[in-house]
Amino acid sequence: MKNRLLIALCAAALAFVFTPASRADDTRPGAPKPALPKLVDLGADKCIPCKQMKPILDEFMRDYADQFETVFIDVWKKPDEGRAHKIRLIPTQIFYDVSGKELARHEGFISKKDILAKWAELGITVREPAPKPVPAPATE
Repeated sequence: MKNRLLIALCAAALAFVFTPASRADDTRPGAPKPALPKLVDLGADKCIPCKQMKPILDEFMRDYADQFETVFIDVWKKPDEGRAHKIRLIPTQIFYDVSGKELARHEGFISKKDILAKWAELGITVREPAPKPVPAPATE
């Protein structure tokens, strides 16, 4: 009886030690990524308000990628996407939760400040990204 209990405990301990952990901060290639809320912007490369959105979307893709996913879809190049999302005009931004449920949508240009305010209104906390270190000037 004691031997069986000892064997069972050893097996459980080994299983615990050799089971890979699933961690949100795991950066190995192919490691599962944590689910994030998503902002989808449906627009076009040539539309004036869409062009005004580009630097904002680029900033979100670069500096906020760990907090929410940002996707741009050019509906002039992919008209099926516009129909699938049932947009009426461009640009249209759609806010999704981590499960993919649509939370809100906005039509027309929207500022960075208003996008961040919309996330907050929807109950999604978005932090300002940490400032990027400024490289020291080269000395001769």
